[in-house]
Amino acid sequence: MSSSNRESLKQEVDLASHLYECRSCSYVYDPKEGVKKYGISAGTSFSELDKDEFRCPVCRSRIEFFRDIGPPAQVSGFQENLDYGFGVNKLTSGQKNVLIFGGLAFALACFLSLYSLN
Repeated sequence: MSSSNRESLKQEVDLASHLYECRSCSYVYDPKEGVKKYGISAGTSFSELDKDEFRCPVCRSRIEFFRDIGPPAQVSGFQENLDYGFGVNKLTSGQKNVLIFGGLAFALACFLSLYSLN
């Protein structure tokens, strides 16, 4: 197998695992999970979906409203900004959400603990 065939095969496999987000409601289609509501089994890539029949399970938008947001563990943010900061720029969007909302929950707990000083 030539190197160009291997690269195209690797790119095709990579695209099969990419997540797709609905631009209307931000629903994310994950090929590892499928959509039970529509009988789409786990492991069905986005390119295998029927373009005429598939609708967003949340807002019923057509398949044209979905955009490729990359692989599941892709670092969020612009590539040129990943080397700035204290390492936070290399976190995925899910890790950033845990950091942000975890910090807010901790601050709220500290604030509420002030009532016990009475």
